[in-house]
Amino acid sequence: MKKMVVLNETPRRTSKSFGINNIKIENFELPELKDFSNVNIETEVNIENTVHEFKPKFSIGEVLVNQIKDQANKKLYINIDKDIKKPIVIDFELDETQNTLVDNIVIRAEEGKKGTIILKYRTKNDDVQAFHNGVCNVKAKANADIKVIILNLLNQKSENYYSMNNKLEENANLEYVIADFGGSKTVTNYYSSLIGNTSNNTVNTMYLGKEQQLLDLNYIAEVYGKKANIDIEVYGALKDNAIKHFKGTIDFKTGCKKAVGNENEYCMLLSKKAKSKALPMLLCSEDDVQGNHSNSAGKIDEDKLYYIMTRGISKKEAQKLIVKAKFNNILNKIEDETLKNELIEIIDRKLDY
Repeated sequence: MKKMVVLNETPRRTSKSFGINNIKIENFELPELKDFSNVNIETEVNIENTVHEFKPKFSIGEVLVNQIKDQANKKLYINIDKDIKKPIVIDFELDETQNTLVDNIVIRAEEGKKGTIILKYRTKNDDVQAFHNGVCNVKAKANADIKVIILNLLNQKSENYYSMNNKLEENANLEYVIADFGGSKTVTNYYSSLIGNTSNNTVNTMYLGKEQQLLDLNYIAEVYGKKANIDIEVYGALKDNAIKHFKGTIDFKTGCKKAVGNENEYCMLLSKKAKSKALPMLLCSEDDVQGNHSNSAGKIDEDKLYYIMTRGISKKEAQKLIVKAKFNNILNKIEDETLKNELIEIIDRKLDY
């Protein structure tokens, strides 16, 4: 039965008039689920088809969380108990016969171990009407060094709901690289608990919105460990009638002395009708910490655009160059040149008029 659902609640409320405390989806309906087998896995470690119970502190929404807990049609448990030389690549393809994916992924990095995991979500073609609801749970034990790359490459007819839940122990390092490019609706919930002293969590996200696309990004970090660090960088571009909401919360808890938290969100508006809202928040119950936040949204600098066009480059191509230049810092964090070039091609296609 279709109904209205409220998703991605912020940890603290601001004025209702801002319209950013949550996202309301009208006529929402969970699809019927079938077995999902369109997944290709490249790995040198054993991956089990089972997971532990999903218990998020902050959630994307109860209806979606319950679906993952009770009905997930793909469950993967990845235990990194040795250093991984080649990235673990998990490639999900949604097509006409398997167009609903509810995945529950757990990544456990044992003490001192290193590895990279790439999670790729894509549709076979532009006509597939797909539904994706997933979660990636990461537990990084002491001194672990883990990198997670998540690529939302679904088409414009799909719905994408995704949660990330992380726990970092002492001196653990966890890096996320996220490309949120697909879906008519993309709702993302990111939560990290930095419980370990000198733990470090970096999040680098790029997003692109076009046509009627709706993006709602809710990033939350709770910092408990002494000298822990959280760094959130989000860069995006919107064209046509696309709408984006970004909510970023860094919460310094009592005892996290000398901790550092930074969050920055920058949005390029490529049309007059595109809309961007942002709510960066710093919460603090510890006095010996350093927290910084910023956000900005605006048109591409006209002088920069003019300068590039004087070199014989069209306005459309000049805009694409500027957007890609802004994304370069994030793209360069992907070592796989083939994958990086694929993302650049997708950026080019999405920015074409």
